Parts: sequence; structure tokens; C-alpha cells
Amino acid sequence: MAEQRRDAGGRRDVDEEGAQEVRDETERAWRDLVATARRTVSDGLVVGTSGNVSVRVGDTVLVTPTGVPYDRLGPEDVCGVGLDGRQVLGSLVPTSELPMHLAVYRATDARAVVHTHAVHATAVSTLVPELPLIHYMAAALGGPVRVAPYATYGTEKLAENMLHALRDRTACLLQNHGTLTYGTTLLQAYDRTAQLEWMCRLWLTASSLPGHSPSLLSREQVAEVGERLKGYGQP
Repeated sequence: MAEQRRDAGGRRDVDEEGAQEVRDETERAWRDLVATARRTVSDGLVVGTSGNVSVRVGDTVLVTPTGVPYDRLGPEDVCGVGLDGRQVLGSLVPTSELPMHLAVYRATDARAVVHTHAVHATAVSTLVPELPLIHYMAAALGGPVRVAPYATYGTEKLAENMLHALRDRTACLLQNHGTLTYGTTLLQAYDRTAQLEWMCRLWLTASSLPGHSPSLLSREQVAEVGERLKGYGQP
């Protein structure tokens, strides 16, 4: 019996340690999320409280709250929902774009999502059905970046359109709206957003000279780069 009590106590200790690890991970993830959200403002990818950021910790999705300036968010403002959309952390109302974020997590292996209203990317979303292959870094996003047809923000229809545009991609444009990217980390998702905005700016700049059209890459050329990128960077 004494041995059983020790075992039971040991399990309690393990449970407590596990719960503390989850709390610590959640706190770190929230700090990183707030920092990333603030970066979207400082880098000019959003204005005011537009755009939103989320990160997945286990089966909980931490997400920026709606209508709160990012520079006012602190540790006590953590906002989290389950994959079913039910709020499990905090009292602030989650972003109105929650359906898009949850749709990505349910359909992909994403661990982080960044949504912005980046100017050049949004401009491109009003002009073409997909971003022309102006640069080989399209390969880093899975290929030509598609434009999801317009739907009212915060709706399931927008989330549905976005998922179609994201098929085999890690980024898409939202018509007359902005961008959405995802990744295995917040840093990766953010870098993909920045890369997409840069490519949109590049295409708009190259297309602005009257009487001239920019040279474009073929899908085969971009696919070749995609293979080379698999070995890019440090081990």
C-alpha cells in the first residue's frame, strides 16, 4: 500500500510538472505572438488594429483579440480558443477573423498564422487572380500565390475561399482585403508574409512602366527552385 501511495504521489508530481510546462509554453507563445503582432504595425503591414496573428499550443490557439491596439497587450491579456472555437483562455473577445485561423489549423500542419492588410499585396489582389511569377522566391510559398475571391471579413465563406487558394501553398492573397500566411513557427509565418509583400511590390514596380511588361518565370523554373530550397540554410 505504501508503494502505491508513492506511485500515486509520483503521478501527481508528474501531472503538476506537465501542467506547469504547458503554462510556461503558453506564456512564451503569447509573448512571441504579441511581439509579432507589434512587428506587423512597425513594418507597415497593418494600420491600427487591422490584421491578426495566432499560434497553436497543443490544441489551444492563442490569437490576438479584436479591437485592441497591439502596444496595449500584456501577459494578462492572453486570449485562447480551442479548435472548435470555444474560448478557453482570457476574457477579451478573439479576433473577428477567427474562422480563417481555425480553418487553417484544422486543414494543415500550421503552428502559426499571420494575416495582414499589406498595401502592395492588397493592391495586387485587386488586379490579378494570382501573383505573376516575378521572382523565384514564389517557390518558398509553394508556387504561384493565388487570390481568394472576395467575401465579407470574419465569415465562414471567406475562410472557405481562403482554404481553396491555400491548396498546396503556405500563403494566399485575399481579394480587396490582404494576405494570409502560415508556418511551423511565428517567425516562419511572418517571414512568408514579408516575402509575399516584397514580391507584390516588385511586380507592381516592374509593371508600372508604360509600354513594357516584366519578364516572368515559368512554373518549371519556380519548381526547380523549390527543390533547391529544400536543402537551403544551416542543418
